[in-house]
Amino acid sequence: MSFERASGVLLHPTSLPSRYGIGDLGSAAYALVDFLAKSGQTLWQILPLGPTGYEHSPYIMNFSTFAGNPLLIDLEQLAKEGLLAHDELTPLDDGNPEQVNFEQVIAHKTHFLKQAYKQFLSTRDQHAEFDRFCQAQAAWLDDFVLFMALLEANDGKSWHHWDPALARRESSALQAQRDMLQAQIKYHQFVQFKFFEQWQKLRQYANNKNIKIIGDISIYVCHNSSDVWASPELFKLDPNTFEPTFIAGVPPDYFSATGQLWGNPVYNWEQAETTNFAWWIQRFQVTLQYVDIVRVDHFRGFEAYWQVPASESTAINGEWITAPGERFFNALGKALGNLPIMAEDLGIITPEVDALRQQFDFPGMRILMFAFGDDPNNPYLPHNYSRNTVVYPGTHDNDTAIGWWQQASDAEQLFLARYFGYDSPTEIPAINWLLIRAALASVADLAIIPLQDLLDLDGQSRMNDPSRNHGNWRWRYRSSALLTNALSDRLLALTQLYSR
Repeated sequence: MSFERASGVLLHPTSLPSRYGIGDLGSAAYALVDFLAKSGQTLWQILPLGPTGYEHSPYIMNFSTFAGNPLLIDLEQLAKEGLLAHDELTPLDDGNPEQVNFEQVIAHKTHFLKQAYKQFLSTRDQHAEFDRFCQAQAAWLDDFVLFMALLEANDGKSWHHWDPALARRESSALQAQRDMLQAQIKYHQFVQFKFFEQWQKLRQYANNKNIKIIGDISIYVCHNSSDVWASPELFKLDPNTFEPTFIAGVPPDYFSATGQLWGNPVYNWEQAETTNFAWWIQRFQVTLQYVDIVRVDHFRGFEAYWQVPASESTAINGEWITAPGERFFNALGKALGNLPIMAEDLGIITPEVDALRQQFDFPGMRILMFAFGDDPNNPYLPHNYSRNTVVYPGTHDNDTAIGWWQQASDAEQLFLARYFGYDSPTEIPAINWLLIRAALASVADLAIIPLQDLLDLDGQSRMNDPSRNHGNWRWRYRSSALLTNALSDRLLALTQLYSR
């Protein structure tokens, strides 16, 4: 479906300021919504909300594609409910409020979440709501909470290294573990209950202020996840060891001579189609419980995907495998009606991928930082956009506008300056605001601005650098006080000027 002309801000909740080492669903989230509303914005884009594992990427290392991240739960709200004592809520100060120290945060917040759970058990408040939640979400929740309890009982070992009866999901073995791990299972149910409750409250607050939330579905899931453990037949796995036989990635290109090897198992689309894509439809249904609009990451993988034998150390020796994109999106549309989907169609996109996107009227993406080579036909230049487009100065995978500009080549800087009517790059007063204005002024129906660019931040505030495997996903902004009235007025003026 296409969208009305609008604009918004890109910020993952972990990047919000808080007293507990990581952004959460508390007061700073509500302050951001208030800022967006005051600034004339109607969209808030986030990254996937699932519980993260190794290196805390919200895209490729989630323990579930359905569950919420416990680290986002606001402890202050739990205290207001009487589940924690206000005077015992110690802040976490690791000396760097602009970076998440995940190891410290996990230990700190888990301690309080377990305290809240114990208090919950000792009261009768909300137990009926808790039971209703568990029943309503049982289709994914039952597998997830058992998976997490088993993961802890097995010292974090991947599920395919558990007792073979558990890896094969033999019913008697699973029931024995449910009986043995009742307390841990119920704890994880409680955590998900509180996450959903707090998120729905925040989402409703945003919707009441005419702000829609754009969420994200990453195409692939982590091998060590409740999703793969619960439905191994949907993935290309060895039937004896449950190791992936093929893994996902992208082939060699201009940027990488060996391609990218992501390590996620690829889908057995033939098996998925025998169920009329039931797992995928459920995935979108649950995601739409979180958000109003879904951004589909790596959209081209629904038309064809790069499959690499799991024994390979690079992505060179892979092959393109056709995926049933048209049949899948037809089935999804029959199940859900209008599909509020945005397609991440960056990179090398074939005519077949573009045709699939256009067939279902999904807006594609344009990144201004990719525009300024030396070719006026570059599709990322604003004069080449179609209306059914989402434009960004940069995404979570790009540097900030200032950081990018500081590393741009002389040729890029000169081309950009001439494009916007300057004789020299030195005449440009603020590159981030130039790109913000260009995005808002463009014909693209949707324009999304990273908060870092609004806050005039350089490359030290980058969220993710795909060229490195460590240290990403940690940036936070220091204080809600940075969202000033002057900044709001400036953004509002541009938004109104360009009829957003």
